[in-house]
Amino acid sequence: QVQLVESGGGSVQAGGSLKLSCAASGDTSTLFCMGWFRQAPGKEREGVATLSTLRNVPYYADSVKGRFTISQDSANNTVYLQMSGLKPEDTAIYYCAASGSFCPTRPPTKYAFEGQGTQVTVSS
Repeated sequence: QVQLVESGGGSVQAGGSLKLSCAASGDTSTLFCMGWFRQAPGKEREGVATLSTLRNVPYYADSVKGRFTISQDSANNTVYLQMSGLKPEDTAIYYCAASGSFCPTRPPTKYAFEGQGTQVTVSS
């Protein structure tokens, strides 16, 4: 079993930055893909970014490409999402997620393990 705990959400003005963290614990040796998806009120889940943990290769949704960066600290089983140039449409609950499968090139919205989520609010 794997547990994921997110931190770093908050409120920021448009154009600002936030960095989300996700600490994984439990049987982390089985995880090959870690990522983030988000869900805004009344909208479907949207895959944001995903990282192949073995190859350290990131994939991004077109909506965040060039603004968001996913990275990992493998020694501490932590994944980060650096968000810059934030827009009001980025407002959502952001969830950290992980799976034992290889990452698809399009960030998925479903994983084997998901965190509880952290709120990100961007005001105009």
